[in-house]
Amino acid sequence: MRIRKKLIAILCCAGLTLPVSAQIEEMRQNFAVGVSGGVNLNSVSFSPTINQNSQMGITGGLTARYISEKYFAMICGAQVELNISQRGWTERFEYIDEQGNTVEDTSLGYSRKMTYIDIPFLAHLAFGKDYGAQFFLNLGPQISFLIGESEEMRNIDMNSLTDTQKEVYGNKIPNKFDYGITGGAGLELRTKKAGSFIVEGRYYFALSDFYSTTKKDYFARAAHGTISVKLTYLFDLKK
Repeated sequence: MRIRKKLIAILCCAGLTLPVSAQIEEMRQNFAVGVSGGVNLNSVSFSPTINQNSQMGITGGLTARYISEKYFAMICGAQVELNISQRGWTERFEYIDEQGNTVEDTSLGYSRKMTYIDIPFLAHLAFGKDYGAQFFLNLGPQISFLIGESEEMRNIDMNSLTDTQKEVYGNKIPNKFDYGITGGAGLELRTKKAGSFIVEGRYYFALSDFYSTTKKDYFARAAHGTISVKLTYLFDLKK
């Protein structure tokens, strides 16, 4: 009788454990690809500081995502992208008016536009049902390659530049490779036949500097910070 009771107890425990295990980890085999597009709001962290206005650029490219499993209500996967991204900064010029107030001088202008190829490698965590509305988080490292740059100047007296301006104006960006951390959140509407429609906000924080920042160099910090808002469309290659 004791053996029988123990056997029944073991079977009951096993019966309870199996559905719990199935809930903890449910395998998926979903692979989707698509396109994205959006806008960047750019600034650069400089030391010594350069006064700036936010600069707007565009971003867009290709996206591939693989969903591997589901833990309870959390859908887990990985995502990689290949994007063209416009970054840079717009200098803000100021003067002191007769009342002693600091006023922006719009007669002067300088901006640097920088075009990168971005490759983010993201962990994708989503919450919701397999089909329908999902809230998600994306987070991971990003590497970038500078493929183009340009300057725009307006009414700049090249004979009376500050030391900071002399380091920037007319000089090419020496460090073409950029890397950092990117992350964001958004909403996805996933359908069975029409694919997935996604809106996302994301922030990129550069860990590298695009100017040399050794002790003998002028700048101690010259790194990108970019806010992006993107729309993405994905269609399933494998469900």
